[in-house]
Amino acid sequence: MEEALARAKRLTEAAEVFTVDSEETTVQFEANRLKHLQTRQSSSVALRVIKDGRVGYAITTRADDVATLVQNAVETAEFGMTALFQFPPAGVYPEVAVFDPAVAAVPVASMVDMGNELIDAIVKHTPDITCEAQVSRGEVSISIANSSGGQSRYRKSLFSLSVEGTLINGTDMLFVGDAESSCQPLATTASVAATVLEQLELAKDRASAPSRAMPVIFTPQGVASALVLPLVMAFNGKTVLEGASPLGGRLGQQFFDGKLSLSDEPLVPYRITSRPCDDEGVPSQRTPLIENGVVAAFLYDLQTAAQAGTRSTGSGARGRGGLPSPSPSAFVIGTGDTPYEDMLRDIKEGLVVEQVMGAEQGNLLGGDFSGNVLLGYKVENGKIVGRVKDTMISGNVYELLKNITAIGSRARWVGSFLYTPHIYLPALSVASKG
Repeated sequence: MEEALARAKRLTEAAEVFTVDSEETTVQFEANRLKHLQTRQSSSVALRVIKDGRVGYAITTRADDVATLVQNAVETAEFGMTALFQFPPAGVYPEVAVFDPAVAAVPVASMVDMGNELIDAIVKHTPDITCEAQVSRGEVSISIANSSGGQSRYRKSLFSLSVEGTLINGTDMLFVGDAESSCQPLATTASVAATVLEQLELAKDRASAPSRAMPVIFTPQGVASALVLPLVMAFNGKTVLEGASPLGGRLGQQFFDGKLSLSDEPLVPYRITSRPCDDEGVPSQRTPLIENGVVAAFLYDLQTAAQAGTRSTGSGARGRGGLPSPSPSAFVIGTGDTPYEDMLRDIKEGLVVEQVMGAEQGNLLGGDFSGNVLLGYKVENGKIVGRVKDTMISGNVYELLKNITAIGSRARWVGSFLYTPHIYLPALSVASKG
């Protein structure tokens, strides 16, 4: 890392080295049985330079070939974008707990036991179900250094557990599942198993939904599958600069229901997406995006922040082999004051939506979505009466979130990216073959 930075500084105006070393062990189950165990290691070194005012970039998995890495980065600068930013100087990074040495100490045999235990609990409840499961542990080390003196190095541990179940009865297919992740070892499978068993219980009976506008409660998984992706794109500073975000020009304006608050949270202890700094070495911070319905901020990396005439929100993220771009760490939707049970009791006839398939295929930038209810339940007179089949929902995320009946008083993590309560909407277009 030091050699690459030193060589690059001699040939360019500014340089930055970004290294990632990772190791992951995965236990995979298919058709209710252990399929394989796999350990993967990877290492990469990325070099970003500014030469003659333009950005050059190169990446390699060969840490011993620094000369070629520097040469490639310098050569690409001729064709790179104009650099409007400067690399951040040395600074103070917030302390956030993202590493637990106990993760690496979890025996593979214990991971196998966890997967078997989870599948056994589900199959015991529903013998004909077919499950796929995965238990993973890993560690990643990230280092960043630049010619302005900025430098950061941290380690992150990862542990995750997931299961998906499929129950086929003739032409009827039921899909259930849940997942949990942390930077600490998961002590039990009970939470994931309980969620899947509840899904199976609620899906035992069948019910039909009429084709008309109906009140809908989105569970946390439902929020993740239907409502969040358009917001991810809309709050991206690059999308705003391109004029493609519906929220562009709305900063400081009331655009959503006053009950709705949303923030980007990279400092939550032991969450997989948390970190002390972003992938450009900018200190992490909590960024409120929606405050009581008001558009409060957008997410920027160094380049887009310079274009917008503002400062980076510490949101620079790198995909594999790519340059940084604005990206959220973890979306956190603020809780409300309405228990889920009270939402149910309020509905005379409506739906509870747990999982939507295909919602991402609509006009995401415009907020339009239309998808099949992969897992959802009919509500009659305040009670769930059965699972709906052959039912689609559609709407516009921005219009829906301008009029929210209630937001749940309890929230949960969905995957590692979203923390959300239930969201109760007064009317959503429903179409059913039944």
